[in-house]
Amino acid sequence: MEMEGVTTKPLLHTTRFSRRTAANRLFAAVYACALFALLYRHAFTIIHSASLSSFSISLSLLISDALLGFFWFATQTFRLRPVYRQVFPENLEKVVKEKDFPAIDIFICTADPYKEPPVRVVNTALSVMAYDYPAEKLSVYVSDDGGSALTLFAFMEAAKFGRHWLPFCRKKKIVERCPDAYFRSNHPRCSETDQIKMMYERMKVRVENVVERGKVDDDDITSEQERQAFNQWTDKFSRHDHPTVIQVLLEVGKDKDTTEQLMPNLIYVSRQKNIFSPHHFKAGALNVLLRISAVMTNAPIILTLDCDMYSNDPKTPRAALCFFSDPNIRSKLGYVQFPQRFYGINKDDIYACEFKQAFQINPMGMDGFTGPNYVGTGCFFSRRVFFGGPSSFVTPEILELRPDHAVDKLIQVQSQSTLALAYHVANCEYEKNHSDWGSKVRLLTI
Repeated sequence: MEMEGVTTKPLLHTTRFSRRTAANRLFAAVYACALFALLYRHAFTIIHSASLSSFSISLSLLISDALLGFFWFATQTFRLRPVYRQVFPENLEKVVKEKDFPAIDIFICTADPYKEPPVRVVNTALSVMAYDYPAEKLSVYVSDDGGSALTLFAFMEAAKFGRHWLPFCRKKKIVERCPDAYFRSNHPRCSETDQIKMMYERMKVRVENVVERGKVDDDDITSEQERQAFNQWTDKFSRHDHPTVIQVLLEVGKDKDTTEQLMPNLIYVSRQKNIFSPHHFKAGALNVLLRISAVMTNAPIILTLDCDMYSNDPKTPRAALCFFSDPNIRSKLGYVQFPQRFYGINKDDIYACEFKQAFQINPMGMDGFTGPNYVGTGCFFSRRVFFGGPSSFVTPEILELRPDHAVDKLIQVQSQSTLALAYHVANCEYEKNHSDWGSKVRLLTI
């Protein structure tokens, strides 16, 4: 944009403070005065009580009103400076060319194929694999803390279906790119859509049949490569005691969809576990993914997702990039938290199942001060933030784990040297031998 000889960059995002802030602060001040007056009245009554019953009633009222007043006061902090943000992803390519977009590593964690059905986890992965973003810059890591062959089988099937699903989404310009959500919606009908739906249903039936049987039979295996992968599940393999399993299901530059377009990386990970080493649940799984992804792809941006969620907008990475591409805030920006939405809720949400206060109201209030809290999912991180603040840097023990380490694109993700190092950093003894992990260097505190 040019005006009177001055060149200005297109807007990527704007920040607007709520116009109701002043009115709310005035209301809060008046309400606080009334509350203190009420508490004073209770205290005065207690001091001048003429009987035990009067004293007891006044004391009970004082305690209850003081507690309720504290709860009200605590919520007011989220209403003192609420912020509204707007992004302009349509301007992004005017600032950063698509070929220069940063790579993104996506972490999805699951732990039990019966409590967290693999078909649901597959839908989560497919929704982000189909992002409106250069496929060669996307890497999806699935952490299976249950160490289940059922989950691996589900993602092998997802990789095959994804070759048809991704080009279908691009061609039809689908917004809701989670297959299950799309086919349950009132989508346009045509022969191509019906064909893709039949493919999805067949995949779903195969996965659910395997989960119902509780094992992967020889008839379910379609290639020698798949057989070698499942041979890792020996009689001694259990969810609490097993070696690391890393299986590259799709690789950028090697795998293509039905239209000869590149597919994103899809990598299955089950970290090593044994009964003598604490595994720290999801926090430990995310920290292992942080190390493995650093060795294999080391993208500067990381997205974390729960396994029972899906992305409902294919342009979500571009929206996040509107903040990460702003040079004025880039050095101070740690993460971009997206709100959590719930599906399957009735229109009026009469049971308040949407948790709007936790996921919509409170984050806007916190954003007016230091920023919203991390809710555990739907968050884009700068990889650099896991290694200390802007003015400090915790140097990892090996060069390949540094956030600024450039992964050699000529070396394949499945190369022997890359996989050997990935297995090394996934070892359950690794954090014991390198004490900074989990304390100073971490995605989550363990």
